[in-house]
Amino acid sequence: MKDRELKILKDNLWHAADVLRSGAHLAANKYGQPILGLIFLRYADILFKQHKAAIDAEFDRLSGTRMEKTKKEIAIEKCGFFLPECAYYDFINDAPDTAEKATLVKKAMEAIETENPKMEGVLPKDVYAQLVPEEEHIVRIFKDIPENCTVDIFGEIYEYFLGNFALSEGKDGGTFYTPATVVRYMVEVLNPQPGDKKFLDPACGSGGMFVQAARYMHNHNASVAEQMKFRCYGVEKEPDTVKLAKMNLLLNNVRGEITEANSFYSDPYNAFGQFDYVMANPPFNVDEVSFDRVKDDIRFKTYGVPRNATKSTKKDSDKKETVPNANYLWIGYFATALNEHGKAALVMANSASDAGKSEYEIRKKMIEEGIISQMVTLPSNMFSSVTLPATLWFFDKQKPLTDRKNEILFIDARNVFTQVDRAHRKFSDEQIKNLGMITRLYNGDAAAFSALISEYKSELAAAPETSDNKEIKTKTYWQRQIDWLTERFPEGKYQDVIGLCKVAKLEGEDGIIDQDYSLNAGRYVGVVIEDDGMTEAEFKEKMLGLNAEFAKLNDEAKTLETEIAANIKALFGK
Repeated sequence: MKDRELKILKDNLWHAADVLRSGAHLAANKYGQPILGLIFLRYADILFKQHKAAIDAEFDRLSGTRMEKTKKEIAIEKCGFFLPECAYYDFINDAPDTAEKATLVKKAMEAIETENPKMEGVLPKDVYAQLVPEEEHIVRIFKDIPENCTVDIFGEIYEYFLGNFALSEGKDGGTFYTPATVVRYMVEVLNPQPGDKKFLDPACGSGGMFVQAARYMHNHNASVAEQMKFRCYGVEKEPDTVKLAKMNLLLNNVRGEITEANSFYSDPYNAFGQFDYVMANPPFNVDEVSFDRVKDDIRFKTYGVPRNATKSTKKDSDKKETVPNANYLWIGYFATALNEHGKAALVMANSASDAGKSEYEIRKKMIEEGIISQMVTLPSNMFSSVTLPATLWFFDKQKPLTDRKNEILFIDARNVFTQVDRAHRKFSDEQIKNLGMITRLYNGDAAAFSALISEYKSELAAAPETSDNKEIKTKTYWQRQIDWLTERFPEGKYQDVIGLCKVAKLEGEDGIIDQDYSLNAGRYVGVVIEDDGMTEAEFKEKMLGLNAEFAKLNDEAKTLETEIAANIKALFGK
């Protein structure tokens, strides 16, 4: 299936499902469960059908021999699960409308879990009993997914629906879904390698970090055998979201575990020093974490647990002390979970980059140790849960052993985005590649730069001059991508670019120490001032003059406002 065909399919499926969702009697945050469950059921049905001939042939071949096996045993060997007949999608879809399809779906989900213990407690069941007859037509919608769909396509459809549910739920959607393009950029920088690697997300939501990491390795030609060694370990405290994550891993053929727990108080994987990669988008600014319950945990105390600066009063003596802000608990956790070769990428509130008091000391310790490799300020409106820009932190446990220990790469990406609608932005595929190339060049990968330019030139040669279809990229578009890279890095090597990227040293004028250990990219990369022929002194003089003129206009406006009010009072006596 071509990209355009897949997009049309996803859009059509979402539109049909959304029509029903908008009129549903279920709450918005509950309607996603039955829909996502049906996507999984259709996936299981198609995948099982694709293996059924081979399953039947193997069953017939072994029947009556000492190696005889049940169809269930053979099915699990060949496609990873067994699908009972009551869960065949056609069995449910073709049932008469009087058969109460929602009840049939519930029974199908129960049967799948019974036959496949690894899926126990994963699939939505009771929510189908809450559907009214008009909503049961949702079953027919997913019959439109073609029989020849691959696991990759089902994974993309599932992720697409997760993203749209997150957008439609606004702030609540941000608790389970990080926009895919942000995650893809994080993975692009992290560059996870296949093999016997362990990947942790201690606030995993619906598992998008795992899926994008696995997809990245697949797209970079990792062998199936190498991908299968890659194992994911997630922690999520919301039971319904745990189910979304488990289905997401199954649909994307990602091996791993999802544990229902609170990462502050539970450490189900004994994380300290165990993981090759850590990625997460944890909840920001949590302020109700018990200090007593985390103060002695090696995951947090290694770099320090944030504390209030003031001592508690008598009035507060009966209250249990809480961590004033848990942002640095998360940051410390990510750093300590890494093994000696580990790398991490996390989304964090901008405020953490300059946080003071006890957070300042934690940040200073990390900077001086040298494990922070890169900081990226994102554009605003990239998330459904927050409108302000967030920051990406990157750790590399190998960096302190190199000559780059005392420097950090800063990228200000606030002006690099594609507008989705009035309230939301994303990165395009090319923006992800272009921003990722900054890191590649910093790491000395000139070959990657040449390869990307060649890729864009090939697209340029094949593209039409113009197009009425916004999805078709024209020659102008591809030339812009080439220009964006070659204008900023004309020699195909990393260099600091004002307003975009800067390698800041620990010491020296305007260095990290000089900036009071701030990790705010804007302090280092600077601001682009368009060339208007003025000297710095002339520009300053002009700005001061404009400010004086603005103040004068404000005073005049206030005077006019007073005169108008007096005239109205004189005219109407009020």
